[in-house]
Amino acid sequence: MDIKWLEDFISLARTRNFSRSADDRGVTQSALSRRIQSLEAWVGADLVDRSSYPLVLTPAGKLFAATASEVVRLLNDTRAMLRVEETNDQVLRVSAGHALSLNFFPGWLNSVQARHGPLPARILPTNVHDSVLSLVEGNCDLLLCYHHADLPIELDAQRFEFLHLGDETVMPVSVPNRAGSPMFALPGGTAAPLPYLAYTATSYFGRVVQRLQARTGQPVCLRSCYESDMAELLKTMALSGHGLAWLPESSIARELAEGKLVRAGGDLWTMRLEIRLFRAIAHRKPMLDKLWNQLRKGRDSAC
Repeated sequence: MDIKWLEDFISLARTRNFSRSADDRGVTQSALSRRIQSLEAWVGADLVDRSSYPLVLTPAGKLFAATASEVVRLLNDTRAMLRVEETNDQVLRVSAGHALSLNFFPGWLNSVQARHGPLPARILPTNVHDSVLSLVEGNCDLLLCYHHADLPIELDAQRFEFLHLGDETVMPVSVPNRAGSPMFALPGGTAAPLPYLAYTATSYFGRVVQRLQARTGQPVCLRSCYESDMAELLKTMALSGHGLAWLPESSIARELAEGKLVRAGGDLWTMRLEIRLFRAIAHRKPMLDKLWNQLRKGRDSAC
């Protein structure tokens, strides 16, 4: 059971409207509906009477709403108390998406430590929405994320500043055939659509691929056969020969070099992303200020 399901249900109990609660929770209406259904499956009872409009809570839903509100309040109060007790100004808390946590952060941290000495750090891997929220709510010191002009991370420039750490290329890949060419090569054909290992539509990479396909101006023939919001899972499926996937180059550098994966389309089918590091301007922490100044000086001297 995910605490987000409780928060979703509390919002729905308050608004009695899936659309308004979806906006309130920052998710699509279909995603909210799935999460409420998952909560109902966990509880073992229907919580919402969907036969009326506006919707009403079932008797079980009314009982559970009061309990859920109290549980979330107690959890948040306890979390706040523990944060005060366990705050460690000598540990840098970095929130990042799963791909960056696995493929970029370890190397970046090594390079920072090689130049500036030991840097105790804690990585908090999560999805883009939650990692941004973590920065906004002060639950982390730094946000490591991708950025593209068409798919920006919208943070108030008066409250947050960023540094450009590098770039990432998202590209279509496939296992090779015996001739070394991609087994599944874009754009595919209507007679035999390419098996497609897709990101969920609401994930950041999912939106990247949607935007990339739209801007090519060329038809593409794909048949979705697997879906995940994690690039590493799609990579595993691609290596097993299940289909074509768009993956960040940093996650497949070794597989490309060894010929286990090959590019399944030219530059037209790729997208270049920035890797940005954000911090809250008002968040003062000695080791964070020191690191930020060092990174900024290093960037300026490189320019």
